[in-house]
Amino acid sequence: QRTHSRAWRTRTNEATAQLGEPAFSHSHSALRWRLWPGRHGASEMLMRPAIQAHLINGECGDPALYLRFAFQHRALLFDLGDIAALSSRQILAISHIFVSHTHMDHFAGFDRLLRVCLGRPARVLMFGPEGFADRVAHKLSAYSWNLVGGTHGLEIVATELAAGGVTAVALFRAYDRFQRGYYPSAPTNPGVGFDDGEVVVRYAVLDHDIPSLAFAIEEPEHINIWKDRVTALGLAVGPWLTPLKHAVRAALPDDTPIRVQRAGERHFGQSTLPLGYLKQRILRLTPGQKISYVVDAAIHDANADKIVTLARGSDHLFIEAVFLENDVALALAKHHLTAGEAGRLASLAGAKRMTPFHFSPRYGGREDLLRAEAARAFGTA
Repeated sequence: QRTHSRAWRTRTNEATAQLGEPAFSHSHSALRWRLWPGRHGASEMLMRPAIQAHLINGECGDPALYLRFAFQHRALLFDLGDIAALSSRQILAISHIFVSHTHMDHFAGFDRLLRVCLGRPARVLMFGPEGFADRVAHKLSAYSWNLVGGTHGLEIVATELAAGGVTAVALFRAYDRFQRGYYPSAPTNPGVGFDDGEVVVRYAVLDHDIPSLAFAIEEPEHINIWKDRVTALGLAVGPWLTPLKHAVRAALPDDTPIRVQRAGERHFGQSTLPLGYLKQRILRLTPGQKISYVVDAAIHDANADKIVTLARGSDHLFIEAVFLENDVALALAKHHLTAGEAGRLASLAGAKRMTPFHFSPRYGGREDLLRAEAARAFGTA
């Protein structure tokens, strides 16, 4: 037990350090782990969260939230500010980029992305507000591509998101010297920017005197298999577990017969067990993570309602806290949130953890004031 306790503390500290930014939590279970050691048997392992998020430039630099998938060479990016701190390997892992709007501090990293990915057989899917595809086209047209055409390499798909759903999709290929081309768009539900079955990215269109998108990424429920319990029932750990997971995700009745594979059998299907029995004996269901990202939004009721709805129940909410409450007149003039408003919205959304960021440089050396104001409003001071 002492060994497990030390391992838990060590890994928790490592994970906290990896996140790399201050945060406030309503509970000590803010970091969601898939399995805890020592609670159901020594064979179980402590695992990191499936999605690990960190602000590339901390609280004060350009907004850019890097979301890395554990055990995969895959990442998502919320906003495309300065990404010089990312290695080429980290950039090449990015498959999807969600841009809130194209103010310079949210879009200046496009050239670095382009420089690293150019010449590689990669496709990057980018999402932004209405007019976004035009901005991407303008960025690309600033360069001469006479030596690039006819070679296979980078492809960029730019999708525009509005309150009613997708409004435009454009394809830019190195093969065509990045001339704007047609790309078929699949029907989407309003408020859903992306859904591949592994994660869903939802969005809300906020007012920043121009449209500014807020995002939330959600995982489906995790279905964990207790392998030692499978073998204890005389069953084999094998491909029959995949249809079992599909049955759980489809919410089939508990009396649904599931074809199982007995230990020693070469194939499964000769015998069955009820779904409910298997769920009780060998499965553990845990909620997937929800990480929300809110930046560049004016203070008013319409924005507040959208933010609370989008971020409701977030495991981790990253939210801008640009000004102090004492400077609310500046916040209103610049169409940004105060730290106090950020904390209140995080509390109303029921977020388990909050990270305030996008601090104004006017508070250089006084960032603690912004953190403290947000924490008080959030209820964790």
